[in-house]
Amino acid sequence: MSTSERLIESTRELLWERGYVGTSPKAIQQRAGAGQGSMYHHFSGKPDLALAAIRRTAEEMRAKAEEQFSGPGTALERISAYLLRERDVLRGCPVGRLTQDPDVVADPALRAPVDETFAWVRSRLAELLGEGCERGELDAALDPEATASTVVAVLQGGYVLARAAGSSEPYEQAVQGVLGLLRQQAR
Repeated sequence: MSTSERLIESTRELLWERGYVGTSPKAIQQRAGAGQGSMYHHFSGKPDLALAAIRRTAEEMRAKAEEQFSGPGTALERISAYLLRERDVLRGCPVGRLTQDPDVVADPALRAPVDETFAWVRSRLAELLGEGCERGELDAALDPEATASTVVAVLQGGYVLARAAGSSEPYEQAVQGVLGLLRQQAR
């Protein structure tokens, strides 16, 4: 793995573990096994490196979601596959956790890939829900956009509840709850 790749991957891990504020250039360099000169050769500074790491994490999250969204089955089956896929619940969402970091939220460049990712997930869920309504799989009165936002909010809230409890149980209950509500819309 190249030095720039090690720096990006190390930053991704540290952002997930410690957040932006808690991730120092020195910690990044130590984890990546790279010197200060190498870091600044490849990136203009911590914000530039963090942006590359956040973009990579966001791209990975979208790719994983798309596997379920574009898979076989009804709209509800594909949404269920997305919600029920294996996740490291107690670590939280690697993108969602960034919204709790004041430096990320205050910086439009760092916040952009986070916002874009959530907008994309809501959009893809709305597309699937709309498809389910059009095919007669789901009640035609269902509002795909509002429901998609609800699904994302429940998922992110489930992470928060699980981390607060130190148990994945609240996350699992939240997911099962939203799936139960969606199943009530199935025809």
